[in-house]
Amino acid sequence: MVDIKLIRETPDDLKRRYIKKGADSSAEIDRIIELDTRRRALIAASEADKAEQNKVSKQIPQMKKDGADTSTVFKALNELKEKIRVSEAVLREVESEQNDLMLRLPNPPDDDLSPGGKENNETLRVFGEPHKFDFEPKTHMELCAELGLIDYERGVKLAGSGFWTYVGIGASLEWALLNYFIDTHISDGYKFIMVPYILEYECGLTAGQFPKFSDEVYKIANPTDDRVHYLLPTAEAALASFHRGEILSQAELPKKYFSYTPCFRREAGTYGSDERGMVRGHQFNKVEMFQFTTPESSDAAFDELVAKAEALVKELGFHFQTVKLAAEDCSSAMARTYDIEIYIPSMGGYKEVSSVSNARCYQARRGSVRFRRESTGKVDFVHTLNGSGLATSRILPALVEQNQQKDGSIAVPEVLRKYLGGLEIIHKATSENSK
Repeated sequence: MVDIKLIRETPDDLKRRYIKKGADSSAEIDRIIELDTRRRALIAASEADKAEQNKVSKQIPQMKKDGADTSTVFKALNELKEKIRVSEAVLREVESEQNDLMLRLPNPPDDDLSPGGKENNETLRVFGEPHKFDFEPKTHMELCAELGLIDYERGVKLAGSGFWTYVGIGASLEWALLNYFIDTHISDGYKFIMVPYILEYECGLTAGQFPKFSDEVYKIANPTDDRVHYLLPTAEAALASFHRGEILSQAELPKKYFSYTPCFRREAGTYGSDERGMVRGHQFNKVEMFQFTTPESSDAAFDELVAKAEALVKELGFHFQTVKLAAEDCSSAMARTYDIEIYIPSMGGYKEVSSVSNARCYQARRGSVRFRRESTGKVDFVHTLNGSGLATSRILPALVEQNQQKDGSIAVPEVLRKYLGGLEIIHKATSENSK
C-alpha cells in the first residue's frame, strides 16, 4: 500500500511514476485525496460532537442536584448521539472506499527505471556464450521423452493441459536441483521455512496480489468454512505475511528466509505451443528467497539477492543474462525487478528463471510489518524483498538442451552429481535402470 502522506503531498509526482508503469491512476489518486479530506473532516466533527456530548453529560448530575429540569439537556444529548451515529456510519463508508482504492494502487516504480514495457528492458550483464553444437541438437521435449525423464502425455491425462509428470531419473534430477538450491541457501545463512500450500485471503492482500488479481489464483471451495483460501502462486505470498501484524526489533533485521514449494497458477501456455513442455505450466517447483530489512539496507539486500540468483545459475554452467525490467514490466506490487534469463537453444532465446524484486514498504504497509528503531524507539515499516532461487521448470529444459551430447545423452552439471550418487551422464540405459 502506498503511504497516504505521499499521496497527499506529492500527487503529481506519483501520477508521473504510475504513467511510467503504464497505469494512469490520476482519477484514483484524486478520489483518494477527496475521500481523505472528507475523512479527516468527519473525524474532526465527530470528535467535537463527542467532546460536546461529554461536556453536556457532566452538567446533568448538578442539574438534578439543583432540581432543574433536565429534559432539554437529555434531548440535546440524544440529538448529539444520533448525529455522532450518522457521522460514524458515513465515516465507515468513506474509509472503506478510500481503503479499497488504496489497496488497488500499484507500487510506484523506482525513479531510475525506464518507462514502458519489455521493449525498454535493459540487459545489464551477460555470462558465457550460447553453446555451439557440431550436430543437430534436440529439443528438451524430445530429450526428456527419449530418456524417460518427463512423461508429458500422462501429466495431461492426470490433470489436463499445462501439467507434466517427472519419472525415474527425471524426478531424481528435479530433486537434485532443489537440494542444490536448498543447501546453498542454508550455507549462506538463510533460514529454511516450510510454509502451507493453502493460504488465506489476507496473505494475497499483504503480498499485493489481492484484490486486483484475485481471479488469477486457484481458489479452494470449502463447504465447512466461509473464509477464502487459495493455492499459493509462489512462496512469496506466504513469506510476506510471516511477520504480519508484528513489530520487530531493529537488531532482528535483516531476516533472511527461503522456502521450497510447488507453485500454482491459472495462467499458463497452451500445451504444445511455443512455450512447450514444462517451460510454462500450471504447477512448477520453486525455491524462493525472502528478506525483511530496514529501509536503509534495502538496496544492499536487493544486490545480495541478485548475486545469489546469478551464482546459482553460474554454478550450473549455464549461459544467461541479467536484465533490469522497465517500469511497466515490473509486477504491480514491486518497485523494481531484475530477471535472470537463461538461454534455451530450441527456442533461440532467453527465459526467466529468477525474478529478484524490491517491494520497498508496499507489502509491509498492507500487512503492518514494522520494526522499532534502536536509537529513537520510533516504529517504522520494514522493506520486503524476494527472489527466485530458483524455479526449476525452465532450468531443467535448459539443462538437458545445453548439456546434450551427440549420442542423445545428457551431461550432469558437476554441482548436482553428489545428489545423484555421482552420476555424470544420463543416457537411455540409466533411465531404464531407474524405472
